[in-house]
Amino acid sequence: MEATSLSEPDFVRLVPWREGGKPLSILPAAGVFGANASGKSNLLKVMDDMQNHVLFSFRRGRPGGGMPRHPFLLDEHSKAQPSRYQIEIVMKGVLHRYGFAIDDDRVVEEWAYRYPKGRAALLFHRDEAGVNLGAAARSKGRAVLEILRPNALFLSTAALANHPLLLPLYQWFEDNLLLADSDNRPVRMAFTAEMLDDDHSRKAVLHMLRAADLGITDVRKAELEPAERERLHRFLRFGHIVNDGEEPEEEHILNFEGYAGVRFIHSGAVGGFEVDDDESSGTITWFGLIGPVLKALASGSTLLADELDASLHPRLVQELLRVFQDPDTNTRCAQLIFNSHDMQLLGDTSDSRPLARDQIWFTERLNDGATRLYPLTDFAPRKQEATTKRYLQGHYGARPFISIGDTDAAAGLVTAGRR
Repeated sequence: MEATSLSEPDFVRLVPWREGGKPLSILPAAGVFGANASGKSNLLKVMDDMQNHVLFSFRRGRPGGGMPRHPFLLDEHSKAQPSRYQIEIVMKGVLHRYGFAIDDDRVVEEWAYRYPKGRAALLFHRDEAGVNLGAAARSKGRAVLEILRPNALFLSTAALANHPLLLPLYQWFEDNLLLADSDNRPVRMAFTAEMLDDDHSRKAVLHMLRAADLGITDVRKAELEPAERERLHRFLRFGHIVNDGEEPEEEHILNFEGYAGVRFIHSGAVGGFEVDDDESSGTITWFGLIGPVLKALASGSTLLADELDASLHPRLVQELLRVFQDPDTNTRCAQLIFNSHDMQLLGDTSDSRPLARDQIWFTERLNDGATRLYPLTDFAPRKQEATTKRYLQGHYGARPFISIGDTDAAAGLVTAGRR
C-alpha cells in the first residue's frame, strides 16, 4: 500500500526497496468499506488463498489430484478461466514480484522477479513450455525440476529443497497474511492462549485485555475435565478446523485444549471472580484478536482482519488502528488490512480521520455479481471533506440499495397471517 499526496505524513513509513534508490512511501493500514455481499470478505480470502497455495501445494497435493481453488461462480465462462494472483513485497531492502495462475488441474503460469538495483532480475518463469531459470542459483533450480509436479507451485517445491533465493520468499508467506475471520476464531483463541505460557507475552496479553476496559484483571489456562476433552477431540476430528479431512496432530489438540481451558478473572465488589462460559461476544472477539495483533507488531507482519468492528466498540477499533498507525508502537512496519461497516473510521474532518484519504477503499457489486474495488482517491476528496456524510449520501457508490417495498411486503405477509 503506497502512500500518495493525500497521505497523513505521520502515517507514512519510508521503506528502502533497491540499492541507491529513493525509499518507497508505505502505509501501515488500509480499510475496505461497502455494502453487504459486495466482496469485502472475499478480497481478504483471496490473499489467504494465495498464502495457502504457496505453503501447501507441494506438501498436501497429490499427483493428479488437481488444484483446489475458488473461481468466480456466477457465469460459466469465468468459472473456467484460471485464477490469477500477484503480490509485490519488500524483503531486506529488495522489491520482489511473485505471482501464479492456476486452473482446476495444474499450474498454468508462475513467475518471480527481484529488483536489487531497480531493474527486474529473473528468478524463474514457468509456463506450458517449461521453467526458465534465472542465472542465480540455476543448478539448485534444476534439482527442483526433478521433483516438480504439475499441480504444485515451483516456489513451494523450491522452498522444500532449500533453494537459497526462493526460501526467503516462501518464508515471507509463512509469517504474513494472517487472516482473522469468524471461521478461524478458535485457532486465534488458541494462539492467544499459548502466549500465556511465556511471562513476557503474558504481560502483553494482559495489557491488551485491560486496554479494552473489559473488567478483566487476569486470565489463566485451566485443565479440561475428561468429558470436555473428549468433546473437543470430536470437534477437531469432525468439525471444520482441520483442513482436507486430515487427522488433527497432537500439537493442534493441545493448542485447542489451551483455548477451551481459558478462564477470565473479573474484578468484583470484593476481589476477583472467575468466569468461564458466560463471557460476552466482545470479550471473546477481542481475546481472539490479541494474539495475531501482537504477532504482527512483533514481526512486522501483515494482518488481514475480516469485519474488524464485529462485537467491538468503535473506540476500541480506533485504538487498534492507532497502534498500527503510530510509529512508536508499530516499530517494525506491520500492516493492517481490514474491512468494516464502521462509518466513524471514515471521518468527517481532517481532525477526526482515523484513516488518511488514501487508506480508504470501497467494494461495489456489479450487475454480473463481480466485485469492483476502488479507492476514495478516485474522487479527489478535499482535506476537510465530510467523508462519512458523503458516503452515506451515495457520492462514492459502494452503498446498498434498500428495497423498502420488499421489507414492507414481508412484514405485511407475516402480520396478516396472524390476524
